[in-house]
Amino acid sequence: MKKGLIVILSLFVLSFAFTSATSCELGVSLINQDPYPAIPNDYVEVVFQMSGVDNVNCRDIAFELVPTYPFSIVGGDSIKTLKGSTYVYGYKKEWMLPYKLLVDKDAIDGQNEIEVRYTSSSANQSTRKKFNISIEDSTAEFELYIKDYDFNTKELTIEILNIEDVDVEALTIEIPKQENIDIKGSNRVVVGDLDSNEYSSAGFEATLTEGEINVKILYTDQIGIRRELIKNVVFDSSYFIQRNNESQEIPIGYYILAIVILALIIWWYVKRKKKHQVMKRRGMANF
Repeated sequence: MKKGLIVILSLFVLSFAFTSATSCELGVSLINQDPYPAIPNDYVEVVFQMSGVDNVNCRDIAFELVPTYPFSIVGGDSIKTLKGSTYVYGYKKEWMLPYKLLVDKDAIDGQNEIEVRYTSSSANQSTRKKFNISIEDSTAEFELYIKDYDFNTKELTIEILNIEDVDVEALTIEIPKQENIDIKGSNRVVVGDLDSNEYSSAGFEATLTEGEINVKILYTDQIGIRRELIKNVVFDSSYFIQRNNESQEIPIGYYILAIVILALIIWWYVKRKKKHQVMKRRGMANF
């Protein structure tokens, strides 16, 4: 009984050792990203590290970086291969896999996934794994509203606020042709540089009717790309008709002042006339 148990245990140990010896366990990690975070319309270098390649059973390894938006591979193939065994006593046992990527200019801010696939001749199927590459978006966002409109002079003032954590240069506001606004003169105003959380304004001469107005915003971002976007502002005449009427009303104080000045003029004129008559009478009496 004991002899049989020993034989069974021995067979189990030998089977486990044989399985371990013939298996190929590979692992992949992303060990470096330069720069961090990556910048749109620029390059980023990434280095993957594969472990397990020192196993003599891990032969003919293939590693593939799957280029998906917003990344594209620059200067090299997406697939790298390793023939035979890599085990050398006293040397590093990991396989380093560097790639140079181009980040699309419209890449969004935050973590962007990239996928790798890898296999060896001893494996029945490839393994897939995803990693995050950090990107810092350079695009800006703005708030627009109509600050003022004068029905008499037709002066329109649009205020713009940079609400993103990026500064912009050469900010320009343009009002395209549309039904409810008729621009007199230039339809484009150069605002200039606008820092994050700062605001500025642009003035136009225009005739407006009720409704939405499409406004085109053009700017140069921090990586030198000229960008544009369309924003809408709503014109409600009721806010500005009241202001114009109030500005046309003459304060009562002006009326009182005018009456006082007129009364002083009349008093001065009457007094001067009486004085002249008295002097005339005295002159006739002396004569």
